[in-house]
Amino acid sequence: MFSDAYQGRRVFVTGHTGFKGSWLCEWLLQLGAEVAGYSLAPPTTPALFDRLGLADRLQHQLGDVRDSAAVADSIHRFAPHIVFHLAAQPIVRASYVQPLDTFDINVMGTAHVLDALRTLQTPCAGVMVTTDKCYENIERDHPYIETDRLGGHDPYSASKAAAELIVASYRKSFFPDSAPVAIASVRAGNVIGGGDWALDRIVPDSVRSLENGRAISVRNPQSTRPWQHVLEPLSGYLVLGSRLLAPANQHLRSAFNFGPAEESTRTVRQLVEQLLAHMPGTWRDDSDPTAHHEARLLKLSFAKATELLQWRPVWSFEECIRHTAEWYLAPETDALSITRQQIATYTRAATTRGLRWANLNG
Repeated sequence: MFSDAYQGRRVFVTGHTGFKGSWLCEWLLQLGAEVAGYSLAPPTTPALFDRLGLADRLQHQLGDVRDSAAVADSIHRFAPHIVFHLAAQPIVRASYVQPLDTFDINVMGTAHVLDALRTLQTPCAGVMVTTDKCYENIERDHPYIETDRLGGHDPYSASKAAAELIVASYRKSFFPDSAPVAIASVRAGNVIGGGDWALDRIVPDSVRSLENGRAISVRNPQSTRPWQHVLEPLSGYLVLGSRLLAPANQHLRSAFNFGPAEESTRTVRQLVEQLLAHMPGTWRDDSDPTAHHEARLLKLSFAKATELLQWRPVWSFEECIRHTAEWYLAPETDALSITRQQIATYTRAATTRGLRWANLNG
């Protein structure tokens, strides 16, 4: 898998205690990587990081990306071959409550990681994770491509657009094609999957409601999003990270979208109704016209990733929801086994569909 690119490699992950970071760390460990993580404590209770027992299986360091000296010290001591920067304030509605924290974490946190990489003396690939919401979304039926204009109505989206500008600035100023450090940024769609317990995200909010015997409250049933299982963008990040440092791949030092197929761009209502096909219950429309602005339409093009990385999504919308529901329905004690099982199932599906990264023979 990935032509053994991660076997024995030192991989540094910021935000490793979060939902997405925990899935990534588990996959990296399965690939034989030596993993170090730098993050705040798990942001939720329960937390996937704890359920997977990751603190005992990687180099686990609690730290804040707003602390530039601590970030640089941690990266330099570990001397990574590859860095995945996921640490962020990831919730749109939370950014309205804490805009300054959102900008500080998402903008300056990214700058601190980049500045630590700037002073590395050894070759390293840096994959900087932002979001599909970094685009200036004019809400028309147009899948955004990497060269579209950046922007953001809410503080979260604006902070991620600013982070992308910082990545581009550092790449042009300090990481030319000849530099030993190769930098790329990655933008994913609305990621779902088992083990997410964050507030103000539709799937964990829905699961909590159903577990407590309540109807699912839906704020924006007609809003359309590019839904994808967490393993989809992570496979793209891993492909990109494994190829960035090759001398022939200097053209990969840029931004990449990793979004779902067109058919997976569905409304919130469709997502909830598909989830209810596996987790019985009901939902209710709690639309609030006075609430803070949230985009109603967003689409993402992954054509560049297909052309340059031979990457494309694996699971359909229905498969994505089914695997998510199966994870939550499994016993709590089976969290590690079902996570590993779903990584294996996803990889087999990718192999069947001819994706080069999933070819176990390289």
